This record gives sequence, C-alpha cells and structure tokens, in this order.
Amino acid sequence: MPHLMSDAGPQRVLAAANFVYTLGSGLYLTAGVLYFTEGVHLQAGQVGLGLGIAGLVSLALGIAIGHLADKYGARGVYAITLVVQALATAGFLLADSFWPFLLAVCTATGAKAAGLAARSPLIRHYGGDRPQEFRAYLRAVTNVGVSFGALLAGWAVQADTLMAYRLLVVGNAVAFAASAVILVRLPPVPPGPVVRGPRWIALRDRPYLLLTGLDGIMAVQFKVLTVAIPLWLVGATAAPRWLVSGTMLISTVMVVALQVRASRGIDSPLAGGGAYRRAGVAFLISCSLIPLSAGIPGWAAAALLIVAVVIHTIGELWHSAAGFEVSFALAPAHATGQYLGVFGLGAGLAEGLGPALLIALCITWGAPGWYVVGGLFALTGLAAPLAVRWAERQRHSRRPPARDVPGRVRGPA
Repeated sequence: MPHLMSDAGPQRVLAAANFVYTLGSGLYLTAGVLYFTEGVHLQAGQVGLGLGIAGLVSLALGIAIGHLADKYGARGVYAITLVVQALATAGFLLADSFWPFLLAVCTATGAKAAGLAARSPLIRHYGGDRPQEFRAYLRAVTNVGVSFGALLAGWAVQADTLMAYRLLVVGNAVAFAASAVILVRLPPVPPGPVVRGPRWIALRDRPYLLLTGLDGIMAVQFKVLTVAIPLWLVGATAAPRWLVSGTMLISTVMVVALQVRASRGIDSPLAGGGAYRRAGVAFLISCSLIPLSAGIPGWAAAALLIVAVVIHTIGELWHSAAGFEVSFALAPAHATGQYLGVFGLGAGLAEGLGPALLIALCITWGAPGWYVVGGLFALTGLAAPLAVRWAERQRHSRRPPARDVPGRVRGPA
C-alpha cells in the first residue's frame, strides 16, 4: 500500500528497522511458547510463571532506559537494547530447564520494554510535525511484520521438531540483531537539554500517571482478540474453529489499512480524550454482541463474531491513536524517553494481568462477564477526557524549565 511507504530518509530507516524487528517478533509470538513446551519440554505452568515474572521485571526498565536515552542519545541506547534482546533470545537455545529459561526470558522481555522507551525520542525527533502520526504508521508496519513472521513460523509448527523450533529461535535472534544493524544508518540524535529540577519528573506528573492507568485499563482490549474471543468461540459457540484465525486476519488488515488514517484527525490531547471516549463505546458494543453468539447456528454465530471483531477493531484504532497523541503531546520534549517509559507501564500491566482477568470474567463467569468488561472499557473512555483536561491545565500552568549548560542534572534524584 502506498501510504505504508515513508518518503523521508530517517523515517524509512526507522520503519525498516521496525519491520525487521517485528518479523522476528512474529516468529516468536506464533511458536515461541511451543518451543519451550514441545522442544525444551518445560511444563506449561512453568512457562506461564516465567513469562509473568519477566513481564513484572520489565516494567521498571522502560522508565530507567528511557531516561538514559534522553540523557545520552536515543540511537545508541536503542541499538544496545536490540543487541541485548538478540543475545538473550539466542540464549533460549541453552535454556534446558526452568532457571536458565527464566533468566533468558527476563532479559529478553526487559530489553524489549527498554527498547520501546528508548525508541520514543527517535520517533519524536524524526517524526516531523506530527510524531504521533508517524507512530501510527509504525504500528501499521508492525502488523505487516508480525503477520509475515507468523506465516514463516507456520512451517515450524507444522514440522513440530526440535530442530525446526531451534531454527525459529535463531531466526528471531537474527532479526533483532539485523534491526540493530539497520539502525546504524540513522543519524544520531543529540541528548536532550539538561534541566534543573527533579530527575524523575514523569513519576511526579499526577495527571500523566492517571492517563497511564486509564490507558492501561483500556489496553486490556488487546487481549480480547488474542485470548477471550478464541476461547469463547471454541468453547461456547458453534462457529467454525478456523474463524479464530479469520478474526485475527480481519483485525490485522484493518489496522494496516486504517491506523494512519484514524490518527490524522486526532491532533491534540483534547481530541485524544474524545477518541478514548469513542473507543470505550465501541468496545462496549462489541463486548455486548459477543455473548449473543452462544446457542445460535454456526453461520449466525460466525457472522455475529465478525461484526463484533470489526467494531472492536474500530475501537482499537481510536484507542491506539488516542494513546499516541496524549503520550507524546503531554510529554516534555527533553524527557520523552522517560515519559513514554512511564506510559508503557499501563500496557505492561495489561499484558501481564489482562489474560487472567478476561478468562475469569468472560470465560469462567460467561455472558455476564462480557457485559462487565464492556462496561469497564466504556467507563474508562468516559474518564479519559477529564484526565486529559487536568493534564492540559497543569501543562499550561507549569512554567518552562530553566535550561542549564550540559553537565550533571542538578537537584534531588
């Protein structure tokens, strides 16, 4: 698609590095867990525990590494996180028991979280007048890369041999390393100006922390398509099982085709707050349709689920665009990495806690749980504009920080 090709040199380098990286991510997302359970023969419970611990460990790293990217230059810090992730992923080949697996997966997951924060100043610097729109463009590229990676991983799942899974891990590690090599072509971004005052300013910004929490609650929606709908479709409906892949394909194509366009009209924090509200309504409608698919003929259940997925994905487009806008627009330019590291905490918690929450409400409890989840999304969307207005008032009342000569940051840590 023409709108997925960036014309600017640095933007194209970032997009190419992102595509290669997500190609490797698609390999892992498709069959990474199967490597540990079928290839290494770890118990599923051990794999789940390790992934949960790794997710919690990675939460704090995004803030710390984002601060380093602001202070020392984002390109080098981001490249280091990619190299560490490549080495840790290669370490999966040596993980023949739980403890080596835990060490490798914690390192890889931590490097991933750190890299997302370190990349943020690059997006802001090279994103032009609208870095939020460039971030939306990168999300579309991400979906393309993950999709191709998933297709390439299909042969490993089909072969179901230890060698196939090991080749998949090698390909994953090579993709991360190749992404770091591509990043070298990017012109370096100078460190941000040194300012007086507290070092961890993002952790003192209460409106931004509130928005982080609200975005984290709404980010549970990403697990609806990958966890709740597949389990509901197989266990509670007569819809054909192949529709699990079909719903993911529909959502992926919509994101690739529409994410950039959906972000163009959301050009201010207040517009972002409105997009959160619309997203909450869309998720409420979608979650209200899904339980109706139980107890009806298979063709009707399939049609209803497809409609629900389309509506859910529209909400996802608005939610993502809103997050891009408020997270960048409300972050000071000199602390982009630190602020975006904080904003990533919400999504990280949703990643770790979302599956269990959705399984408990939507699968174990059943139909009433879907309405509760939809209501939670709607209430979160209604609260977001109020939080945005609070953040805007604080931003306008805050005086610009006094700039200092390069050197140490003065003030309490």
